[in-house]
Amino acid sequence: MNPTAAEQLAYFVSGTRYEDLPTDVVAKAKRHILDTFGAGLAGTTSEEAQRARTALTASEAPGAALVWGTALRVSPRNAALINGIAAHAFELDDTGGCDHSGAVVLPAAVAALDLADQSVSGRQFLVAVVLGYDLGRRVLEGFGGYKPHNEAGWHSTGTCGTFGAAGAAAHVLGLDERRSASAIALAASFSSGLWAFIHDGAMAKRVHAGRAAEGGLLAALFAAQGITGPMQVFNDGWGGFFKTFGHAETDPAALTRDLGAQWRICRAAIKPHASCRDTHAAVDAVGRVLDRERLSVRDLAAIRVRANSFLAGMVGGRTVDTLPAAQMSLPYAVAARTVLGTAGLSAYTEIRRSDPVLRMMLDRVFLDIDETVAASDCSSVTFVLTDGRRIEEPTTAAFGAPQNPISDTALISKFEELAGLVMKPSDIRRLVETTLALDELSDVRDLVCLLGHPPNEAR
Repeated sequence: MNPTAAEQLAYFVSGTRYEDLPTDVVAKAKRHILDTFGAGLAGTTSEEAQRARTALTASEAPGAALVWGTALRVSPRNAALINGIAAHAFELDDTGGCDHSGAVVLPAAVAALDLADQSVSGRQFLVAVVLGYDLGRRVLEGFGGYKPHNEAGWHSTGTCGTFGAAGAAAHVLGLDERRSASAIALAASFSSGLWAFIHDGAMAKRVHAGRAAEGGLLAALFAAQGITGPMQVFNDGWGGFFKTFGHAETDPAALTRDLGAQWRICRAAIKPHASCRDTHAAVDAVGRVLDRERLSVRDLAAIRVRANSFLAGMVGGRTVDTLPAAQMSLPYAVAARTVLGTAGLSAYTEIRRSDPVLRMMLDRVFLDIDETVAASDCSSVTFVLTDGRRIEEPTTAAFGAPQNPISDTALISKFEELAGLVMKPSDIRRLVETTLALDELSDVRDLVCLLGHPPNEAR
């Protein structure tokens, strides 16, 4: 019999070796690992992560797995969940994968280290991460891409990310082909996450990343113990994953198309702004105009952004009373870049969100529905000036995209800013150096221990 898609992916997960990875893929993986660690370390200060730690440790004895940015150790499952929530908490984790692959794959892969029978080298860990990015994105492509799956109401970080986490954890644990297949198939049973958070800025969005990390890890753990998953899970039959979750034409062949030839991590983006990625192209366009024209707020009667109805529904909100709501608001991101000169994390504090000048500018930002807009980076921003002039600026690939990457210097600066919320400069430098030399480590746990701090250090 021909192998199913789950079995083909399992062969890929169990059989891929470091030598199979092109050098540019290895380099990109290390950048995304560092970026995710930064997002996770900063996110440990978030309300969501703090509440999750309280909820999960109230009746649990200490475990072996580290909660990043703290001295706390919990069970591996809870570590994957808490660290996943933290990594996604401030909307500064990477995108373009499942969508937010780093916040799903890294917490699961790191937690699996504490369950592995033997030490895991940096090279094996890098392979696991690359595989996780690959699987998570391939499942999303199997739905036909980001728009049809998310437009149907599913949050792909939670639904597709679970498979990426399962693949990464299975590789760290050294599962053979048969058990890797079960891990991938079992991931479907833990896949979940709805876009309902968009209506009221609920914290649930951050939870989806943590649950996907935990679910993928659990799928791998079950598979390691011989619990079997359904090998027909991606087939077009009753109960099939795409048939059940898909609300539009799907593309199951994407699961294995160009497998091992085109690495999906190469299409992932690093985010400089602390907002939904679909706000970034407009924010960058606004920045270009402001830098070129030297305009001030008093010169602006309005800023108008063209968007299709899907984008407007996702990022068109104006409620900024909560951090999650503000970070999903394109009007707020544009207003923040205009008034503050940044849409970074500092623009989203409670004080900033209440700033009267920023609120006034928010009222001057409008989304014009245009169904010819194919994507946020294929649109335009128009400045309407108080003297009647209009300046239109096309949007392009946002800063941090694969075709418009941030430099190593910018990446490290972002990491230092985020990690600096919980770590000392000397510890930050050591973590940067160790992560970027990950392929030289014989035991990745030497890196993971750098993500915590001694219990007697007050932060």
